[in-house]
Amino acid sequence: MKSEFALAFNQICADYNLPRDTVLEAVRAALVTAYRRDWKVGPTQNLTAEINMDTGLARIFLEKTVVEKVEDEDLEIALANALRTNRDAALGDLLMVDVTPHNFGRIAAQTAKQVITQRLREAERESQLTRFSRQVNEIIIGTIQSINPQGITLHLERTEEAQMPRREQIPGERYRLHQKIRVYVVEVKRLARGPQIVVSRSHPAMLRRLMELEVPEIRSGLVEIKSIAREPGARSKIAVAARQPGVDPVGTCVGMRGIRIQTISRELNDERVDVIQWFEESDKYISSALSLNSVLSVVLDEQNPGGKTAAVVVLDDQLSLAIGRAGQNARLA
Repeated sequence: MKSEFALAFNQICADYNLPRDTVLEAVRAALVTAYRRDWKVGPTQNLTAEINMDTGLARIFLEKTVVEKVEDEDLEIALANALRTNRDAALGDLLMVDVTPHNFGRIAAQTAKQVITQRLREAERESQLTRFSRQVNEIIIGTIQSINPQGITLHLERTEEAQMPRREQIPGERYRLHQKIRVYVVEVKRLARGPQIVVSRSHPAMLRRLMELEVPEIRSGLVEIKSIAREPGARSKIAVAARQPGVDPVGTCVGMRGIRIQTISRELNDERVDVIQWFEESDKYISSALSLNSVLSVVLDEQNPGGKTAAVVVLDDQLSLAIGRAGQNARLA
């Protein structure tokens, strides 16, 4: 019948998905370290630990040389004593001798507990890292736990936390403690104290993921997001194209009476979101990106030393709209 130690040991390994042999080997190594420290055994002496899974008892074995007369008890064992445990023992042999102290059971139990606890922490960190690494580039929900000038700490699942640095926040958006918010997972870093999860609400890809969640046609592939330009909290432009004839990509994304795009805008602190049609022809694409009622002409300059440029002609009453507040519309286009 298995001991309580063995049952508990096996249960812990199963619950936390820890390899049984790995944990057992770690406990043995810790017992050897504890014995070396407490009984002043040199690092060059061969020392092993064994755990009886049926009884839960731990024993320590030290390598000694079989001699006629013992001069150093730490390194040698008398032939007469060696023959009691090994009938084949001979002078000069190296034997592993049981040197378990009478009070070693308490030390062994404490050491095993410490090692298993450490392994559980490591397994939990690895589990967190694996789980959240799969959620990079996805949107998750977190609860605001603390707010400081450097950033916001979010509580996720169980004991996990995420960090939203100031640069990843939407400018002008107000946050409050215990508020539940949706965030975009930017990266998961492996640190000694556990994984660090960095999230964002200002990342352009968050807008992409919100569009995919809100517009079934994007998820199914009928409509494709070609490009996104975003100034978080102020205004964004999304260029979309239909991948099937007869589909209106802009109307599909905006939704009936603008309901789909309004939902996304509210999620992003009322950020204005322009959905424009993508064209393969650069002049048509630029004209569409400006989001104006009419554009008289677009003249491309592909050879400009400063990079590709375009001269756009609009009606006088459309000029301020084409430029936008502080040049925002032209910049996003």
